[in-house]
Amino acid sequence: MSLNDDEFMRYSRQILLPEVGEFGQSALKRAKVLVVGVGGLGQLAAQYLAAAGVGSLTLMDDDSVEVSNLPRQLLFDDRDIGEYKSLCAKQKLMRRYPDCELHSITRRLSLANASDNINNADIVLDCSDNLATRHSVNQMCVQLTTPLVTASVAHFSGFVFTIDLEQAPAAGCYHCLFPKETLVAQNCTTAGVLGPMVGTMASMQTLMAMNCLLGMGNACGKLLRFDGLTFSWRSATLSRDPQCHVCGVLA
Repeated sequence: MSLNDDEFMRYSRQILLPEVGEFGQSALKRAKVLVVGVGGLGQLAAQYLAAAGVGSLTLMDDDSVEVSNLPRQLLFDDRDIGEYKSLCAKQKLMRRYPDCELHSITRRLSLANASDNINNADIVLDCSDNLATRHSVNQMCVQLTTPLVTASVAHFSGFVFTIDLEQAPAAGCYHCLFPKETLVAQNCTTAGVLGPMVGTMASMQTLMAMNCLLGMGNACGKLLRFDGLTFSWRSATLSRDPQCHVCGVLA
């Protein structure tokens, strides 16, 4: 898929990067991305992806905008309160980035509908805020061998990692790291969070996704943790749980 003159001008600073170039920008133009959850992480990731020239973006969330969202979900404002996040985000991004094909789904992703929505995506960003959705996304991405970039943030702590069993089969999946029976003590609702903390993790999640789409970098198989109080990053190598009932059977 070739670039036109306007696209060369618009994305010139990206095309200047030797790791991107015209070929990489064309790859972004062909890409189909699914963003699950259009809250703090998802609404910012969607903006970055559309602005970068991703060709097709599907936003999936059954939640509505609330006043408590506004300090960190900067795509929305008071006029959007009560509206579906996915639909509202789609409408705003369509006006800003008319070359991006945008779709919205006002349902929560579950195992019942995950296959239809993930099957058409080149990569999935899990920006959801509950374990049930995260495990559904992970299970279907593993089954369909679709790369998955997942991030989470609460208080002053965040993590992000990429699951791609074709590129890093020994790294396992989300269930290997966080089994379904894991109890999560904190989330944004119970522990609170600052907007810039969410923005930091959303930016890293989007950068990981773009690296995957461009075929560059080596982020697969690494868990990155960020401490917003000490401004420090820690990296750990992920390993597959041979007893994992999601990906262990593929070993």
